[in-house]
Amino acid sequence: MSVAKVAALTYYPVKGLAGVPVEQAEVGPTGLRHDRNFMLVDPDGTFLSQRGVPAMAALRAEILDDVLRLSADGAPDLEIPIQYDGKRRDVSLFGKWFGQGVVQDPAADEWFTARLGKPTGLVRVTPEHERPGWGVHRGQTGFGDAHALLITSLSSLDGLNERIVERGGDPIPMNRFRPNIVVAGWPEPHTEDKVLRMSAGSVEIGYAARSIRCAVPTVDQATGEKRGPEPTRTLATYRRQPDYGGGVSFGMKAAVLAGGTLHVGDEIVVHDWIPEGPDPAPSRR
Repeated sequence: MSVAKVAALTYYPVKGLAGVPVEQAEVGPTGLRHDRNFMLVDPDGTFLSQRGVPAMAALRAEILDDVLRLSADGAPDLEIPIQYDGKRRDVSLFGKWFGQGVVQDPAADEWFTARLGKPTGLVRVTPEHERPGWGVHRGQTGFGDAHALLITSLSSLDGLNERIVERGGDPIPMNRFRPNIVVAGWPEPHTEDKVLRMSAGSVEIGYAARSIRCAVPTVDQATGEKRGPEPTRTLATYRRQPDYGGGVSFGMKAAVLAGGTLHVGDEIVVHDWIPEGPDPAPSRR
């Protein structure tokens, strides 16, 4: 019998930018340490994402102690000191969450504006930031879409790619889905949909909801270019979710029930499974 293990860990310092793979990560109430603590906003304070600005995928950010390093192919690197508090501005996510972000170095704003071709500001979560998630286990989130963690499995990707290839397409890499935790060892695709509560290392994780996918998985995460229609076209043939307005799903959104340290290779133990029947996650509305 195969043993499920953590196959990969990734955090995304700036929402919408490239991820940083790590061998171990501290996990707190809002997810992997540093995950989506920063966000890009337009002059009105509305968040920017790959949905409207796919070029964000090709920009990289990395946290080195109290410094944020920015890099992109063909552009000069930039290092700025992280401002944990100070000048603030009003920001919003999806027109549903309205709060404040800590303004960062103007040099970073100029760097992003030059790369993206539109006025862009960089903000960080405030020290008192609090933003509840939604779902079965609600938890907290930083500037993530609505949850602390996104969990996928290698078997789910294998199953999807088999279908894509059968339709004449090219297989896609896991980074299209931008997960925090990738699981190896579950023989059945989409086992993550059925996990109510699990643990890995010293971390306990609770199911929040299925991950309904937008247009981001059609973006090549290396180049920042849209490559559609896959995987959305193929997912639409077998992953429609009536309980979520008919969207297509891939992966599981989760809350952190108990923090700790995660390592690649940690065994995953499922403590409770979701009973058969309709998805238990309540509607966002």
